[in-house]
Amino acid sequence: MINNQNIVEEIVGHFGEKVFEFEEPFGLLTFTTQGENLLEIVSYLKEHPSFKFTFLTDITAIHLPDNSGKEFCSVVHLHSWENNIRVRIKVFMPKEDLSVPSLTSLFAAANWLEREAYDFFGVNYVGHPNLIRILNIDEMDYFPMRKEYPLEDATREDKIDALFGR
Repeated sequence: MINNQNIVEEIVGHFGEKVFEFEEPFGLLTFTTQGENLLEIVSYLKEHPSFKFTFLTDITAIHLPDNSGKEFCSVVHLHSWENNIRVRIKVFMPKEDLSVPSLTSLFAAANWLEREAYDFFGVNYVGHPNLIRILNIDEMDYFPMRKEYPLEDATREDKIDALFGR
């Protein structure tokens, strides 16, 4: 039976120090790697004869402005239908270089997911066939999910604080 421990042992044995920071929040195997290793690791997990992580559940991004040198993170979620097990892979990036390899060569679904993460966070998925905005207008010159912007417009006068529990 495949479990998180089997997966950790196998990928550490195969990739060594390319995979690190293992944890299991709520039983979800999570680990970190560098961007240059992502494609190789995801391909390995997908093609592995026992693991069979053949379903890409999600690709998203996180902005961590207080995490110096690792202000952004691209997160990949994979699922093995056959083994009913999931993994999460994190790739941290400095704000000066938001580049991570595209997974579109492995999963067609990565096309939309990477465009969405680009659209909202500005992550550059290198090798993506059409990395342009997908939900926001093309003229938008910022990435709205970054924590660089105030949550509300302080100049608005149409909001009554009492109605919002303030």
